[in-house]
Amino acid sequence: MSLQSSSLTKIIEEYIDRLLEENQAGEVSLRRKDLAEKFGCVPSQINYVLRSRFAPENGFLVESQRGGHGYIKIIQLTFSNCDEEVVHLSDLVGNAITEQEARKLLVNLQNREMTTPRERLIIEVALRNQDENGRSLFDVSPYRRDLMRAELLKKILTSLSLG
Repeated sequence: MSLQSSSLTKIIEEYIDRLLEENQAGEVSLRRKDLAEKFGCVPSQINYVLRSRFAPENGFLVESQRGGHGYIKIIQLTFSNCDEEVVHLSDLVGNAITEQEARKLLVNLQNREMTTPRERLIIEVALRNQDENGRSLFDVSPYRRDLMRAELLKKILTSLSLG
């Protein structure tokens, strides 16, 4: 991605963030075509911003309808109780997660203030230790390590959410 499109991505992201802040309900409905025209870009640039900046792991849900009158509804996720947060975190982790995906998820959770920098570091150390032991001591396959990583990550995040 070029520097110009990178800065356009940031400008579009900031515009949508501003709309979300102005709307107290934590959601906003937009037309992809209108956004593309406003920022002088192609609709695929809008899609990129939505996929990369407003994904569930970043605390958003995007509902999209294609077609002439299609809209995009961006909803900022909030949780009314710990159980909802636990289900959301479990869904984000899934049944298997790579080391890189786990690290990205933990950074996003820290950015959303769902974990502290200290908690993130402790979780990363625990996951790395489990991975190293699985690799060197027990010769566990990469796929099995991804499964084990997901289980440990879900248990730790659940404990933090309920604590």
